[in-house]
Amino acid sequence: MILGLRTAIYPAPDLAAAKRWYSQVLGQAPYFDEPFYVGFAVGGFELGLLPSATPATAGPQPLWGVTDIETAYARLLELGASALEPVAEVGGGIKVAAVQDPFGNRFGIIENPHFDASTVR
Repeated sequence: MILGLRTAIYPAPDLAAAKRWYSQVLGQAPYFDEPFYVGFAVGGFELGLLPSATPATAGPQPLWGVTDIETAYARLLELGASALEPVAEVGGGIKVAAVQDPFGNRFGIIENPHFDASTVR
């Protein structure tokens, strides 16, 4: 049985630069920091950086929750990301957007007023 999102892994051939950028984006240092993998704890989930993988904007597309998507999107662009998908309402008050991180990966965000954190296991 699938329990829910646990980890989203992003390729990071320049691990040091990716660690710095994601530390800025997330506002925290990684909890796990080794040459083969860097992991950040994000709201009960994990964002991982993998140096032995190839960046891309296709493939799995996790969405990371935010409370104010317009502000979060602008901040990602200020930190050096490139616009992929502007903020769009997709129904029910839910808004999504995506950027390309400085390393070539798609980084998606979602503002979902219906998300219930108490259901996370």
